[in-house]
This record gives sequence, structure tokens and C-alpha cells, in this order.
Amino acid sequence: MSFKKGFIGFAICLFLAIGIAGKFKNKETENSKVDSKEVVAAEKIEEKLEVNKEAILVEDSSEPVDRVRYFFSKGNMKLPIVQTIKYTSRVPWLKGRPAWVSDYASYFETSRHFIARGLNGREDYITQKVSLGDQFNVYRQDSEIEFYLLVDLKSKSMDFYYLDQTKDERVFIKSYKVGLGREDKSSPSGYLTPTGKFKLGQKVAIYKPGMEHFFQNQKREMIQIFGTRWLPFEEEIENCSDAAKGYGIHGVPCHFDVEKDEMKEEERGVDSYSSDGCIRLRKKDVEELFAIIITKPSFIEIVKNKSNHLLPMSKENRLEELK
Repeated sequence: MSFKKGFIGFAICLFLAIGIAGKFKNKETENSKVDSKEVVAAEKIEEKLEVNKEAILVEDSSEPVDRVRYFFSKGNMKLPIVQTIKYTSRVPWLKGRPAWVSDYASYFETSRHFIARGLNGREDYITQKVSLGDQFNVYRQDSEIEFYLLVDLKSKSMDFYYLDQTKDERVFIKSYKVGLGREDKSSPSGYLTPTGKFKLGQKVAIYKPGMEHFFQNQKREMIQIFGTRWLPFEEEIENCSDAAKGYGIHGVPCHFDVEKDEMKEEERGVDSYSSDGCIRLRKKDVEELFAIIITKPSFIEIVKNKSNHLLPMSKENRLEELK
């Protein structure tokens, strides 16, 4: 009788051991699959980025490319210049009071609009409700980045790049259709829009329905002139045909339809030569660009034709060339 009990006990232990080993093996296989997926995802984004290590010719953007989502993606599918963090109200770099979205924005030199889009998971740059454990992306503090916009007068387009000075990398993000200045034979560029390289300024503006200021000696609702965002030219950098003052990037004119409770924009202002010299973008495009670039050094270069145009050199190479 005792032999039978012992044999049964041994059999039960053996089956349990086999079951546990099987679970570990399955878990190992699952982990292996996850790791494999992560590697593939990382490899795919690296392939898509097509990083430029040299000041080579600009990327041919004839085929639509849009890598903006990689600014806000979590996990491996994000740009190397951003990091994903988890919200907590108690942070080591702020003592004495809880941290809010504005505090994170200031500390990581990332706009609140950028953080809001990550929190909301959509193109909502205003709602900034955050709860403990919420995740969002911010710019990495160990990356020295600049943004570069290349406007082609001929194709009425604006190519968007980021330049990682730390790694000496140039990455193409997206090409936007833009509205440009009217034709002007007396201008060096042939249009009211100047040519040359300019630095964008920090006196940016957000316009909402009902906000009025003086424009051309008349009190006007600014959204009907500049749309919802304004990014000014601040300084002439190189080969500029005109001074920076007065020029900027802004949205197409908008008006608020009270009956339909929605914003209407004059889309004919894009992909045309109809402005007084500024660069016009559709509402969704200018709000997207605004959220991404306003906290970092940003430059815009306007050329007659971008064919064979070179991307900017790294700071190190620029200094070397000046010697």
C-alpha cells in the first residue's frame, strides 16, 4: 500500500515538473517572438529614416512621406531624438509642489502642444489633461537638435528636416504644400516672398476666434488674416534678398462658422502665389509644425529651385569651413 502511494506521489511530481518546464518553454518562445518583433520594428524605422550623414543633395520627396507620427509614437516606433516618459506629479527636478504639463514642457524643452498631442493620441494640441501613469513623448536632453525648412518657390512646397548635431544626422520628415507671395518682377526672387536663409523667432502667436489686433492701421480679427498660428522670421542668416522683419509662417485665413460650430479655412491660399510674402500652410499643417519646432532653434531657407540644393552642414563642419 505504501509503495502504491509513493509511486502515485512520484508520478504527480513528475507531471507537475513537466508542466512547469513546458510553461517556461512557452514563455521563452513568447519572449523570443516579442524580441523579434521589436528588432524588426526598430530596423524598419531605421530604414525609413534614411539618415543623411553628409551635406548631400536633398531627398527627392516626389513620393509622399510623412514621418511626423514618429515624434509621438511610443515603444520602438519613435524617432531617436524623443523619449517616452510616464507622468508623475513628484519629480526630482521640482521640489515643493506637484509638476504639471507646463513644468514637463519647460524642463524637457518640449512644447505643451507637443505633449498634448502625445497624451491625446490625436491632433489635439489644446487639451492637456493628465493623470498619474499617463505616457507621452518629450525631446531627449542628450540630443542637440535644430529644425530646417526648405521652401521651393518653383514647386510651392516646404520640406521639413531635423538636424541632430550630436550625431551629425539629417532626417527628412515631411513635405508640405504652401502658399507663397504674389509674382513681383521687381523682386530678386520674382515673388513677394524673399529668398535666403532666415532664423525663426520666438515671438510666436496662437490666434483664436474673437482675438483682435491692429493690422495695416485697422483693428482686425487676426485669425482671418494669419489663421491659428504665427511663426515669425527673426534674423537674416545667409544670401537674404530682404530683411527678416515682417515675414513669417502662418495659417491660411480662417473664419468661425457659428451655425455649424466649426472653423472654415480658405484653402485656396495654399499651393498658390497669393500672399503678401509670407509662407502659408493649411490649419492642420501649421498647428502640427508649430507644436514640434517652437522650442528648438529653427531655420527656413527659401530657394528658387531646390534641385541640387545641399542640406546644411553640421556645426563642426561649418566651423571647420570658416577656418
